[in-house]
Amino acid sequence: MSYELINTISVAGQFVVVGATAVAAVIQLRHMRAATELQAVLSVERDFRSTEIQEALRYVQSDLPYKMRGVEYRAELEALGFADSRTHLELNVLNWFNEMGTLLKNKIVAADPFMDMFGRLVVHYWDLLAPVVAVMRRKRGDSQYHNFEYLALRARTWVSEHPAGMFPIGVPRAVVPDPWRGDDTNKHA
Repeated sequence: MSYELINTISVAGQFVVVGATAVAAVIQLRHMRAATELQAVLSVERDFRSTEIQEALRYVQSDLPYKMRGVEYRAELEALGFADSRTHLELNVLNWFNEMGTLLKNKIVAADPFMDMFGRLVVHYWDLLAPVVAVMRRKRGDSQYHNFEYLALRARTWVSEHPAGMFPIGVPRAVVPDPWRGDDTNKHA
């Protein structure tokens, strides 16, 4: 066996080892990204379930429409500087959704799993909170809660493209009994 042949076999072997290492590195990076995305989604879900956010969501739905009628309440939101989130619980919701918009915009969280979990909720709360954002933007400008705005626009598009969510195609839906439908329909008629 000649020296050139041994050298050629050695170089080819090194090439195979380097190629296999590169493939393994790409696979490992994909697994790491998937694990990071999973952790981000789990963290988002955990934050959503927190007592603070749940109380703020309840406040936005039940108390905020009444509070927004007050000139003083709106003036507190409009004023530059600190707005007290103990009085303005809606700020906790705005900040949470704004953070979620930042995560989505920067691709830290994948859009489909996030939208599947929260898309309709995002649209609903944007509709409830857009008047608050409008008041706050009077003096702060359009950058105030712009990541929540971005999230809401993406969510509205996603919901219109996936009206039934992301239920797997070809999987039959379960029959969900609603024994009170007739009673409830008659009460609202």
